[in-house]
Amino acid sequence: MPPSHNAATIELDGRSLSIADVVAVARRRASVAIAAGALQGVAASRAAVEAAIARGETIYGVNTGFGKLAHVRIPADRLEQLQVNLIRSHASGVGDPLPAEAVRAMMVLRANVLLMGTSGVRPVLPELIVAMLNRGVHPVVPSQGSVGASGDLAPLSHLALAMIGEGEDGAAVRAAGLQPITLAAKEGLAFVNGTQAQTGLAALLVHDAWILWRTAHAAAAMSLEAVRGTPVPFDARIHDARPHPFQQRSAALLAGLLAESAIRDSHRDNDPRVQDAYSLRCTPQVLGAVGEAIGFAERLVTIELNAATDNPLVFGSDVLSGGNFHGQPIALALDTLAIGLTTLAGLSERRLERVVNPDLSSGLPAFLAADPGLESGFMTAQIAAAALVAECRVLATPASVQSIPTEGNQEDVVPMGMTAAWKAKRILADATRVVAIELLAGAQGLEYLKPLTPGRGVARAYAALRHEVPALTADRPMSAEIERVAAAVAAGRLEP
Repeated sequence: MPPSHNAATIELDGRSLSIADVVAVARRRASVAIAAGALQGVAASRAAVEAAIARGETIYGVNTGFGKLAHVRIPADRLEQLQVNLIRSHASGVGDPLPAEAVRAMMVLRANVLLMGTSGVRPVLPELIVAMLNRGVHPVVPSQGSVGASGDLAPLSHLALAMIGEGEDGAAVRAAGLQPITLAAKEGLAFVNGTQAQTGLAALLVHDAWILWRTAHAAAAMSLEAVRGTPVPFDARIHDARPHPFQQRSAALLAGLLAESAIRDSHRDNDPRVQDAYSLRCTPQVLGAVGEAIGFAERLVTIELNAATDNPLVFGSDVLSGGNFHGQPIALALDTLAIGLTTLAGLSERRLERVVNPDLSSGLPAFLAADPGLESGFMTAQIAAAALVAECRVLATPASVQSIPTEGNQEDVVPMGMTAAWKAKRILADATRVVAIELLAGAQGLEYLKPLTPGRGVARAYAALRHEVPALTADRPMSAEIERVAAAVAAGRLEP
């Protein structure tokens, strides 16, 4: 599919790419351009590499073998073959292919990093990636097989394989009217030593996590109204006394959603309940902490978007070996994100339980059924949410501590960033469905409180939900409705 004509062109300069830019290129097929002057630094770094080779310097991966074979010196007449062999041998990924949006994210990140002028490649490399993006050429990239150190070797090698014209994807490059490249010294290594597969996925996940975080507040406020809870715990004075920024933001969002509630006014006086359960009362404290986790991940990912992550790196006339390809920052960001989203899902399921359980729901029909006993209502929807939360908790085990040495123990500490990305993606999908079920139950609870009306923000969320799914008037299969609402949550249609 060609780029969208409705999306603004994203200009790459190696230093200013944002998560929003990645989303635009990956999902909206925004066209990509290289900023004026960016290629000058690329050419300068290439000249430095060629000068070092001419001086006879020994440079890792340029005129040596790789990993534990770094002690093997490669003669000058075989340097190009060395780079091709690297790409062919490292294109060993397995498993289901990454979705096109993930491949596009990886591609735009890799082009951006090469434009920093520290990689020692010719301008033709980032230029070809940009041309592939703009003509909708996305190589098949297997999702498994990267440990995330020395970069995402396998995923990036599958992209590079297409760029040198090999395999079915190489044919696709030619079919798009593009000319495959012949790798020069260092260029294969410069291409695959990077964290762009895991970082591309992380950028999309951070964007989606914020949408879910905001929507989870709409679900929380709707559940509170359904069980006729109190908004007093969301008073700003409480949260100013414990000034975690996202806790304060969460409380303010909830207070706004619940403002002008006739349901609240109906039980303001003579209510025997003193305090609501934690899942209702402590929502700002818990979702605030989740917001801090997403914010942490966002900070690390934003830095990584414009970071030099290959090896060796070129600085002026110096070519230095280091370890910026190590994906630990992104793996840790993804694991933190996964734990935060699992917490969000668990909190949502506990509020859902209070809405459907007749012992906890302050007078709502058992399981929100119109005729409890004859009908089961939301009984099994809550079971589905419990199953999803259990899966989230299993998957929340960190990947970033699961190092297994590779390459003859040369790579003896690795971060498993792609595994962290896969887990976080699965957790996000599960948590989205849990919030969808809570929204459905909360809206159903409001049906039984009519003609009383909820807060104006909750009323807007209720109306948006009812645009997707009608009220439950009798038992019916709910799978399709849950998926429909989950899709609406993911698309941002139910954000407060």
